[in-house]
Amino acid sequence: MDYHKPVLLHESVDLMSIKPDGIYVDLTFGGGGHSREILNRLGPEGHLFGFDQDPDAKNNIPEDKRFTLIEANFRHLKRMLRLHQIRKVDAILGDFGISSHQIDEGERGFSLRFDAELDMRMNPNKGLDAKRLVNSYSEQQLQDLFFRYGEIRQAGALSRALIQARPINTTFELVAASERFAPRNKRGQFLAQVFQAIRIEVNEELAVIEEMLEQSKEILNPLGRVVCISYHSLEDRIVKNFFRTGNFSGQAEKDFYGNLIRPLEPITRKPIVPEASEINENSRARSAKLRAAELKGTND
Repeated sequence: MDYHKPVLLHESVDLMSIKPDGIYVDLTFGGGGHSREILNRLGPEGHLFGFDQDPDAKNNIPEDKRFTLIEANFRHLKRMLRLHQIRKVDAILGDFGISSHQIDEGERGFSLRFDAELDMRMNPNKGLDAKRLVNSYSEQQLQDLFFRYGEIRQAGALSRALIQARPINTTFELVAASERFAPRNKRGQFLAQVFQAIRIEVNEELAVIEEMLEQSKEILNPLGRVVCISYHSLEDRIVKNFFRTGNFSGQAEKDFYGNLIRPLEPITRKPIVPEASEINENSRARSAKLRAAELKGTND
């Protein structure tokens, strides 16, 4: 099985508008699928920096002098690039969410298909894990995260049930405590929402995307691009709002002349979604939405 089959591969890299001598960033290196396609389009003077906080990603580094893996969360984008003497780049690609590899590695605790210790950390060496979260958060904290990140209507009842079921140490124990709240014929979808909500909280995934987008306007060259692939509405809303309005609230602000105040100009008016043939080959692509924007061409 592939480590991770890249989604919207050619569509996303096409939107990066690769120049042979440009400098590019793949925020989510993973199995290296997108990175290899970027390298195929680079000339000998170009360079690609890949970010990944998962130690397993090191196994996929291409033997190519034009590639550098930065073992860090991409929320540290600007700082880590500066450590490599890079202040400006020509395009940034982010393929958000969880990788197929992380789901298929049962012991990582990301998947409800395997009985494993609750973990869900993308970097297994850092931070709060899912087990500690589920067993230490208050009822209100759990309710808030299930409602906000899982969009679960029964968030209150679910939170009370989890507290009563403590300690919850494994994925199957979490499933057993949660599944009775699933709507009829929607058990799998409901449990996926439960796991998603906890995973987002553990990895601070939405905050990381926001931090990266704020930094992007500082490190892109004029006409440089940000290309983002999202997998659920929470991620996509952040990207869409920032591209359209320059902020995360989605409230447009205009200057004296009625022009939108936003650093990036959307290239994709509507999200690009995978063809049916790609979804048939890779079920993970089903929910993918691709958006891109370009830094306005100023040289301030």
